[in-house]
Amino acid sequence: MNNFVTDAINLKAYNLSEADKIIVMYSKDKGLIRGVAKGVKKPKSKLGARMDLLVANKLMLYKGKNLDRICQAEALNTFHKTRQNMDKIFYSMYITEVVNNFGVEDDPCSKEVYELLYKALDKISNAENSIEIMISVIKFQLKMMQISGLGVELDNCLCCGEPIKDENMYFSSQMGGILCTNCNEKYHLHNVMHYKLRDFLNSCLDNDFDFVSEYDRKANDKVCSVCFELLKEYINVHSSKKFNSTDILQEIK
Repeated sequence: MNNFVTDAINLKAYNLSEADKIIVMYSKDKGLIRGVAKGVKKPKSKLGARMDLLVANKLMLYKGKNLDRICQAEALNTFHKTRQNMDKIFYSMYITEVVNNFGVEDDPCSKEVYELLYKALDKISNAENSIEIMISVIKFQLKMMQISGLGVELDNCLCCGEPIKDENMYFSSQMGGILCTNCNEKYHLHNVMHYKLRDFLNSCLDNDFDFVSEYDRKANDKVCSVCFELLKEYINVHSSKKFNSTDILQEIK
């Protein structure tokens, strides 16, 4: 059978011709996939808005030699509230770019990554304020890196291996975790992390999107912004591809 069915979220789109586009998607069964949406730019296209970015679809595709062809699409979630808020749009673009940069074809973790992305996009879409948006993004950053084998060490010093509890520490994007004050005399890191900030990140990593912890309730814009920037830098350092969405985010702040 040359046809296959999968759930997928639209990440990027490229023009192929006057009427056609190539859609880059992350699918529940096959990881990153690319499909041709024929005639999608025509006013009477059967695919239409279902091929917009940040849409989750149930798709039927025809397996091609070089590119698959999208035959049918049924929208599962358009995350419509996202399109009414610029912050939601840009942070949703950012997390889809993370998936595009770290996702692979025939990904053995495809179901886990798909469900993580879907939950994060849905939570961002339904967020009632900027803090809820940011906490969803931070949870996504931490969990996506963990799935990718690049989980951040937040409990023990990467140098001496000793646990760091109620004391300040230093964060290294290159090393992927924390260093104690003593060990940092050798590395001279400048990113000081208060232990309560580390505890907030651990809570975000351990809890699902629907669980509101005491750390979530106490979080403010400054805490969320510091954590997001710290994780953004870490992800940038370990990505083989450049991020475009973070440049846009920087411009609008």
